Amino acid sequence: MAVETDFSQEGKKLTIKVKGRFDFGKHQEFRDAYERRQPRPDSVVVDLKDTTYLDSSALGMLLLLRDHVGGESPDIRVVHANFEKLFDIS
Repeated sequence: MAVETDFSQEGKKLTIKVKGRFDFGKHQEFRDAYERRQPRPDSVVVDLKDTTYLDSSALGMLLLLRDHVGGESPDIRVVHANFEKLFDIS
C-alpha cells in the first residue's frame, strides 16, 4: 500500500505516510486514510519522507484533509517535505 496509517495508542494522533508519487492517483487512498477513522483524531501528521513526487492535486488533498480535521484551526503537520528542491525555503 502506498498510503500507510498509524494511530497513536490513545487514538488522538493519526500519522499518514505517503510513499512514491503523491498525485491524483492516490486521491481515494489518501481520503480513506483519514475519513473513515473513528474516533476522529485530534491531530494529524502527514509524513512525506518516502514521497518521490508531488503535484498540485497533492496540495489540494492536503487542503481537503485540513477541512475534514478542523477547518481554520486544524492540528496538522506536514513533515519531511522536500519543497526546497523547488523553492528556496528559509
